[in-house]
Amino acid sequence: MLMRTDPFRELDRLTQQLMGPGTWSRPSAMPMDAYRDGDAYVIDIDMPGVDKDAIDIDVERNMLTVKAERRPAPRSDQAQMELSERPLGAFSRQIMLADTLDTNRIEADYDAGVLTLRIPIAERAKPRKISIGAGSRKELSS
Repeated sequence: MLMRTDPFRELDRLTQQLMGPGTWSRPSAMPMDAYRDGDAYVIDIDMPGVDKDAIDIDVERNMLTVKAERRPAPRSDQAQMELSERPLGAFSRQIMLADTLDTNRIEADYDAGVLTLRIPIAERAKPRKISIGAGSRKELSS
């Protein structure tokens, strides 16, 4: 139900390896898992250290966009950074959703640094039985 092809994903990964994590002017991607659970698709996106209020979720047509921002933790003026490996700045992820998903009923929860999106499968896309009527053949009169 999700579009699996993303021609720029490998390029983004290579760029991140060469240039480091994202900045406010150049967002980096967030790792995610996507799976079907009954009548819904579930997307789990890792965002450790991101405040819930710094997450923005939009959907336009079938394009789901998740943006988040991780700011530096407040430190005293006396603090001297020895090692900094945790990425800061803007993060974003765009996911192309299939037409068979109901984008009007997306639910979002954020717990323990993981954003969970539940996207129901549209009623029109669910399998259904079609009954066959017991009609009679009409004869053509001449």
